[in-house]
Amino acid sequence: MRILVTGTSRGIGKAIAEYFLKKGHEVIGFDRDDKTIDDEHYRHYVLDIRKKETYPDLGPIEILINNAGVQNEDDIDVDLKGTIKITEHYLNADIKSILNIGSASGHTGSEFPEYCAAKGGIIAYTKNVALRVAKYGATCNSIDPGGVITPLNSCVIEDAECWDKIMHETPLKRWATVEEIAEWAYFMTVINRFCTGQSIIIDGGEAINHNFIWKD
Repeated sequence: MRILVTGTSRGIGKAIAEYFLKKGHEVIGFDRDDKTIDDEHYRHYVLDIRKKETYPDLGPIEILINNAGVQNEDDIDVDLKGTIKITEHYLNADIKSILNIGSASGHTGSEFPEYCAAKGGIIAYTKNVALRVAKYGATCNSIDPGGVITPLNSCVIEDAECWDKIMHETPLKRWATVEEIAEWAYFMTVINRFCTGQSIIIDGGEAINHNFIWKD
């Protein structure tokens, strides 16, 4: 299948793209940074998802994964409005599944204000799209991670005191790997054919506690 993934130069987006490539799919990646994946079945476009005029003509996309996002940096414009622009532009009758990468913070409100607002908007938008793509037999869901081991989170991962506090809040006593999130993305878009309009928290149980801990 033809998969479009946004935010593929690092972290969760890169892991998702690589997982789908490993499974034999054709993957198209969007990122504001240069290509970091070397595979003959991968095509990369350097662009800002906020700027619709830069979107290339890709033909029908079967699976769309909206991963691109920022944290505490124009979050609503990138994370929410960018996701909406990409989805509305590439939504087509051949679509099989749309997956938004949200955040547990969209449910709990326990993080930076604009980030929480953007991710909360993703939850509502996911339901809106699910209603509209149902006529194609397609699904739309979001997976909403809590802590994930990525360079973006290194400031708290590498701070022993802060990390100890975070682990105290996390019942499973660890954070997810990007590979685990990629597995969830594959399951929700390729294997799943009936669950739709849902936003699934993947956080090791941290949302049970609702306390946001970050480095000063």
